[in-house]
Amino acid sequence: MKSRILIVEDEARLREVLCDYFKSRGDIPVEAGDGNRALELLEAEEFDAVLLDIMMPGLDGRSVCRALRRESDVPVIFLTALSDEEDKLLGYELGADDYVTKPFSLSVLYAKTSALIKRSRGNILTGDRLEAAGITLELSSRRVWAGRREVSLTPKEYALLLCLMRNRNMVMSREQLLVKCWGYDYEGESRAVDTHIKRLREKLGDRAGCIKTVIKAGYKLEG
Repeated sequence: MKSRILIVEDEARLREVLCDYFKSRGDIPVEAGDGNRALELLEAEEFDAVLLDIMMPGLDGRSVCRALRRESDVPVIFLTALSDEEDKLLGYELGADDYVTKPFSLSVLYAKTSALIKRSRGNILTGDRLEAAGITLELSSRRVWAGRREVSLTPKEYALLLCLMRNRNMVMSREQLLVKCWGYDYEGESRAVDTHIKRLREKLGDRAGCIKTVIKAGYKLEG
């Protein structure tokens, strides 16, 4: 399967080299020369991975990553001349999946990108079935199994589980879950999420342990 890779780099020559290399490996590279163009493309199109330069004039890579993570869990690799541990830790906090320090090997970058894409696709089975941590969702029928046991969920419980599974291993704040599962116009308390998560865990039984509470942050599903 061909992968669509967004390459965000303000150095035109390096951007060209990256696009040519990924194209030669059978992927579909799309290029952006600055952060604003990158966000326009991310809003309009779907990508399997983003290669993101940090040091760009105007909207830098960190700002792009911060904005992207409000909407998507697409794999992000930072391309950077910065190698300090603090810089890397900040990038990971913003949601980057990996770092490649310039100058870098194209084959290593390709391998890292392919591995992240493979991992991100790992929870998709066949057709309309989604699986993680021993839980299976059949999207067309909205049926759910915990192991071999079918589970009956309310619409909100199902929406929460679906959101957590689609964003596996990512921390989702209560506010993010409210927007995705209740809608932008919801005016109730964010603690409604806690109540529904508690009921969801009860119904999942021995599979409930995969839904982790992250103190002062939200929830994540570990697969």
